[in-house]
Order: sequence, then structure tokens, then C-alpha cells
Amino acid sequence: MERKSIILKILENDKGGKIVLSSLAVVVFVVAFCNLFIPESSIFHISTFTVTILGKYLAFALLALALDLVWGYLGILSLGHGAFFALGGYAFAMYLMLQIGDRGVYGNAELPDFMVFMNLKELPWFWYGFDNPVFAFFMVMFVPAILAFVFGWFAFRSRVTGVYLSIITQALTYALMLAFFRNDMGFGGNNGLTDFKDILGFDLSANTTRVALLVITFFALVLGYLICRFIINSRLGRVVISIRDAESRVRFLGYKVEQYKLFIFVVSAILAGIAGALYVPQVAIINPNVFSPLFSIELVIWVAIGGRGTLYGAIIGAFVVSFASTYFTSALPEVWLYALGGLFVLVTLYLPKGIVGLMETMNLKMKKA
Repeated sequence: MERKSIILKILENDKGGKIVLSSLAVVVFVVAFCNLFIPESSIFHISTFTVTILGKYLAFALLALALDLVWGYLGILSLGHGAFFALGGYAFAMYLMLQIGDRGVYGNAELPDFMVFMNLKELPWFWYGFDNPVFAFFMVMFVPAILAFVFGWFAFRSRVTGVYLSIITQALTYALMLAFFRNDMGFGGNNGLTDFKDILGFDLSANTTRVALLVITFFALVLGYLICRFIINSRLGRVVISIRDAESRVRFLGYKVEQYKLFIFVVSAILAGIAGALYVPQVAIINPNVFSPLFSIELVIWVAIGGRGTLYGAIIGAFVVSFASTYFTSALPEVWLYALGGLFVLVTLYLPKGIVGLMETMNLKMKKA
């Protein structure tokens, strides 16, 4: 009862968040039930492919939530959040690669296939410990956090803001992409890490494992949402929003603006890293393309279309754009990028508050009528 009261307190006056999370809970339950308990011959059966797609969308929603925390509430437009997502994904993928053992193409129990192909004789030192799931999940959070801390420490203390900070974050993820494309980096080069077999002893191809990953991703999204709401509703959150609206005034009042920025930036990076770790076992591959600046820009479009500075709007935007991407990249692949760019321009010019803002406007008009 105490935990329930805390959750209700965090979600107080957040009607949109309650609706979105409740709707997702229903969808996840229905999809899981229809996949596991409805026979494949039935029209009501939902395929494992659909389970995987929904799980991927939930991981993207958590990533969008992380970006909205720094952009919507702190005012920092990060064009490099794909880097934190990718680092978390690679950290967990390293654990999954080491679980393959002698079931790889070359049958080497100690080295992943790509290392055998490259004639490596022993495991690189930075792979040590990743055979332990606890250590791997710790690194999922620690690696993005330390990168965000180091980057933020220098950027915020130097008072780099606005478009200059956005360009630097984009340059960061581009530099990481080029580095991970190198075969001698020890991360699989342009092919990345793939061919995973199991996770914590469970077969990754099994329907039950796929559904379990879907449910875990949903609860991670809910937990991430509650953490973000708790921060925003706290005194810390009020200061953060004040920094977004009038940074110089907040600094004049004696607040150490850099520390607030750094804390939110690191928390956001950790959430992005966890999203990446949940994405990898469901999609079954990660490669340097996830570091692509284009992917990070697409994240911004998710948040902008859904509704910046609302949290639940970021979740809506991630689902809407990801679903559209899945459909159009198969039906009209040559049109999708143009449509995405046009949609972003349209939202920026005519719907600055995104889908959430449009829904609120329509609701007000209906009440007045």
C-alpha cells in the first residue's frame, strides 16, 4: 500500500501520463496473452514478430523519455543521445556474445566468432567481467554515465550552450561511430555484435523469453517515467525548469547551475543506456549505425512530434514515428526520409507543442462548445 501511495503521489495531476501508461499496460498484457495462450491457428493469435516490434518500440519510448528530460525540462537540445543508447546496448551485447560459448561458427568457447576471424588469440582486457550479467548491467549504466559526466563537466563549466552544445554532442556521437566502425576496436567493426543465443540461461528465440523481455521493457519504461516525474515534481525539478527559462537569473540567485545540468544529463544518459540494453536482446543485433547522427536527430523528432516537456508526449512520439518508420521503410522506403523531414517542419511551424498540444487544444474547444 505504501508503494502504491508513492506512485500515485508521483503521478498526481498527470492525467496524460496515467492514460498513456495504463493504455500501454493493456496493450502489453493483451499482446503477451495472445502470443502465449492463443493457438497459432486462431485469428486472435499475435505473432512473436509483433511482440519483438512492440518491445523495440518500448525501448525507444524509454530513450525518448531520457531525451525529453534534458531537452524539454532542462532546455539542452542533445543531438548525441544515440551514443548513450548505443553504449548501453554494446555493454549488454558483450555479455550476450560471451554466452554463445562453443555454439558459434568457429566453435571457440572463449572468443566470439569475429575475434576468431580476426586471428585474435585472447579476449581483450576490456571484455573481462562481461560474462557476469550483474557486471554487464552495471556497465550498461556506468559507461554512458561516465561519458555524460566527463562531457558535461567540461561543456557546462565552459558555459557552452544553445546550438554550439548541440553541434558538439552531434560531433561526439559521430566520432564514436567512426571509432566503432574500426575492426581493431574489438567490437565487431561494421558488422557489430549479433548471433546471440540465450540470456540468463533462457533461449532468446523462445516465445516465453520474448514475452518476458517485452514485460521487463514495459516495467523499465514505467520506472523511468516515475523517476523523471519525481525529479520534475521536486525542488530540484523546479530549479531545472528555471534554468531552462532564465539561466542567468538562476545563476545570479546563487545556484550552481552547472551541477544541476550535470546531474540531469547523467540521469538521462543512464536511462538511455538502459534503453539500449533492453533493445539489443529483442532486436538481436547492434552495430555502429546506432551511433549515427541521423538516429540521434530522429530521437529529437520523436520528442518534438509527441510533445516536448510532457514526458508522456515523448512516449507517444516514439511510438507514432517508429510505427510510421516500420511501415514506410517497407512500403515506400525512398519516401520515408522526406516524409519524416516534412513532418518535423510541419510540427515545428504549426504544432510547437506536438500531438499532446493538439489534443489539449481540441479538448479545450470541446469543453467551450
